[in-house]
Amino acid sequence: MGIWELLITAAALSMDAFAVAICKGLSVKKVRLGNALTVGAYFGGFQALMPLIGFLLGSAFKSLIESVDHWIAFGLLALIGGNMIREALRGDNEELDCSFCFKSMLPLAVATSIDALAVGVGFAVIDVNIIPAVSFIGIITFVLSAAGVYLGNIFGAKYKSKAELLGGIVLVLMGLKILLEHLNIL
Repeated sequence: MGIWELLITAAALSMDAFAVAICKGLSVKKVRLGNALTVGAYFGGFQALMPLIGFLLGSAFKSLIESVDHWIAFGLLALIGGNMIREALRGDNEELDCSFCFKSMLPLAVATSIDALAVGVGFAVIDVNIIPAVSFIGIITFVLSAAGVYLGNIFGAKYKSKAELLGGIVLVLMGLKILLEHLNIL
């Protein structure tokens, strides 16, 4: 996986976190720098940790799944991307409290990074260099989430579903690319 593909994957994975960060920004009257940094740290940290865990799990079982690894990567990315697209088109408006404490942020960070766990398994089957991958994912998610808090506070929920839709489409296309490359169509 090249640097551009990794960058696109990282940006696509961060769209759930970005969308929730926008909602967090909506939930407060005035955003402070500490609010944005807290959201960025939780979301960026978990978006980096989960693919690492998925990679380690995928690596442990790689010999068992080598013959179907391209289908697994495609299936996981298509499923995750499809779910993001469905949620964006359905227009789910999650109600979030305005708290930035551990009790409020932890479930959100875990929920927005579950897809990254599955992508980590996919990374293991296509032999991605995991340290740069999780670093990119974490940093990009941190930046987009911190910015999302401010954008949500300024612009409201107008762009939440568009960001999630774009992220979903990109993940589906990445999965399709992996499959087509393995089948020597690309």
